[in-house]
Amino acid sequence: MANTPQMTPHDHELVTQAVGDAERTTDGEIVTIVTQMSDDYKDVRLHWAIGTLFLFLSSLAIFPSFWVDASALFASGWKTSYSTAQYMSLLLGASLVVFILAYAAFSWMPLRIALAPKSVKEQRVRDHAIEYFKVGAERRTMALTGILIYLSMAEHRAEIVADDAIATKVDPEVWGDAMAALIAEVKQGEPGKGMAAAVEKVGIVLAEHFPKTDANPNELPDRLIEL
Repeated sequence: MANTPQMTPHDHELVTQAVGDAERTTDGEIVTIVTQMSDDYKDVRLHWAIGTLFLFLSSLAIFPSFWVDASALFASGWKTSYSTAQYMSLLLGASLVVFILAYAAFSWMPLRIALAPKSVKEQRVRDHAIEYFKVGAERRTMALTGILIYLSMAEHRAEIVADDAIATKVDPEVWGDAMAALIAEVKQGEPGKGMAAAVEKVGIVLAEHFPKTDANPNELPDRLIEL
């Protein structure tokens, strides 16, 4: 697991309080979810291991004499002639070793996360945010005013997903300040403060478009959900 900040009981209290405060001014319902990581990126490990193997095989084609001389190591330093079958066996064995070592190296999660393309991480965080939104918030309020703030800490990425009524009135770009405040605190090792800051900014926007009315109950949990 990548070295990421851990949510503390104080963080939970901080975010829950922020949600309660924000919802006192709006009919919007804010759901907060934090997860350590949105994906295990096993395909990234496999792709990099295959890439490393490809580089090794390419070096054999580009520098054949170097590898022929290196094969003398298998003869205790004495140069010897190998048959074609023996060279192929050495090549197969060396390729297998290179692939296994590379696959093992890329099993280290911090390295795997670092090597995952930015676009891949963004898409997988987005996909998981939408998935959790559909399960926990979408169309679960009478006025369709549910909104999810989702943080995936290993990737240092967050998503805000809004229900139909909010999405029709608020452009996605409006949530930029909330996202920036959230990620800035996460990078400082303060995910609880980041989530609370994002909730506050989201609440301000919701209060503008969906001010609090007496007829609207608290329909979704205020507590921070940690997965």
